[in-house]
Amino acid sequence: MASAALASSPPDGSAADPQKIIRRNLPGTSRAKWSNWPDQSFDEMDSTLTVQQYIQQLTKADPSNVDLILNPPEGQDINVWKYEHLRQFCMELNGLAVRLQAECRPDVCSQMTATEQWIFLCAAHRTPMECSAIDYTRHTLDGAACLLNSSKYFPSRVSIKEASIGKLASICRRVYRVFSHAYFHHRGVFDAFEEETYLCRRFTVFVMKYQLMTKEILIVPVLEELGLGNESTVGDSTVSASSGSPASKGESSSASETEA
Repeated sequence: MASAALASSPPDGSAADPQKIIRRNLPGTSRAKWSNWPDQSFDEMDSTLTVQQYIQQLTKADPSNVDLILNPPEGQDINVWKYEHLRQFCMELNGLAVRLQAECRPDVCSQMTATEQWIFLCAAHRTPMECSAIDYTRHTLDGAACLLNSSKYFPSRVSIKEASIGKLASICRRVYRVFSHAYFHHRGVFDAFEEETYLCRRFTVFVMKYQLMTKEILIVPVLEELGLGNESTVGDSTVSASSGSPASKGESSSASETEA
């Protein structure tokens, strides 16, 4: 996505349209001009990446406007909408991973933990095993990227196979652990990142709205900050407050998921 640039002359020598805007970040584009072009309405966008473009446009304009960002345009395929949002979350979450590297070192965070009740095993190995928190973060984001770009499960950006929808919930549960570790063990880094991006807030409302995760495992208290700690409604989903420990009933304190 580029700073707004006028189109150059076509290779056939015909005159270029001086009003045509190239929506691409050209080599050498400065940070201040990055993606600096006029907004379009969803109906004006016309490409196989329209949904991604629209989500990124809304996020860039105001990342705190969670309801607007998560509200699909009329007639939009909901499965594609969920898929593209999850791609965007994972891309942005790499920014938090980069910031964590300065203090989340293997000698400091030798395990991927959240609260004392949650220790996560890394499913990136042949047999799930403990990883340092920063390695777990890298492995999880790499695995999410591979799965979301899999031609087997997601061969198209305009339609999603019904059999692949279940993969989205699995990815959500895993990447959420990056938020929870950052919140409970690197609060300064988490707060600074969240103040800029509202990413954990957007992600939490997203997974509740589309029922991709249960309230019991959303242990970062974003819903409480939004005033949704008691029974409330997020989008079309009902959010019920849980009592007692953040661990859901029947789930051990050492958690591992091995599905693809």
